[in-house]
Amino acid sequence: MKILDHLEEWLITFLMGAATLIVFVAVMHRYLAGMAIPGLQDWLLTINLSWAQELTIIMFVWMAKFGAAYGVRTGIHVGVDVLINRLNEKVRAKFIIFGLAAGALFTGVVAWMGGHFVWENGAHHGLFSLFGLPVEDLIEGPTTPDLEWPTWIVYSAIPLGTGLMCFRFLQVLVGFIRTGELPHHDHDHVDGLEENVEEAAAQEINPYALRDNLHPNESDREGGSKP
Repeated sequence: MKILDHLEEWLITFLMGAATLIVFVAVMHRYLAGMAIPGLQDWLLTINLSWAQELTIIMFVWMAKFGAAYGVRTGIHVGVDVLINRLNEKVRAKFIIFGLAAGALFTGVVAWMGGHFVWENGAHHGLFSLFGLPVEDLIEGPTTPDLEWPTWIVYSAIPLGTGLMCFRFLQVLVGFIRTGELPHHDHDHVDGLEENVEEAAAQEINPYALRDNLHPNESDREGGSKP
């Protein structure tokens, strides 16, 4: 369970970092390949990076799917709860449980349908080939234009991401039944910047209260200026 606690952050961080690096390399390659630098231009033209845009799009699709699961776990999805918050605690709890259960049901159905689509789109052919099973009667499935990857690998983001989202709905539902609390995202909080409020207040300086050596205070006038 500890591995699942931060699974979305790890995946999103890796995909975002990799996508940024790929875009940077592709842009630099295109820019430098257009410059008439002897030797360098010829070498760069032998490198094919036409697949970079397609791979980046795939990465952002996967980020979106797992980002949705992260949103459920941390409570950052937009919700209209003005009416529900005006209800008494028992009725409010029933509505929240119903909403979380409906979210789990919906994402579960989408994950199941997505898994069925991926399976029929060529996943069964790939898995059967991997384990040496007969594949004569199976459809291999299409491939992506540039990378020529089986499209079922790309579409796997649907059952995997939505399945994780369903799990997060159930996780939040169980936690709410046990504790009566929902995950809440504090927009003022930044991870990694833990600040002690009392320390901050103690270190807070009022620039208008500082002495400026030009206007002596009363004690200076009576007993002379202090060094």
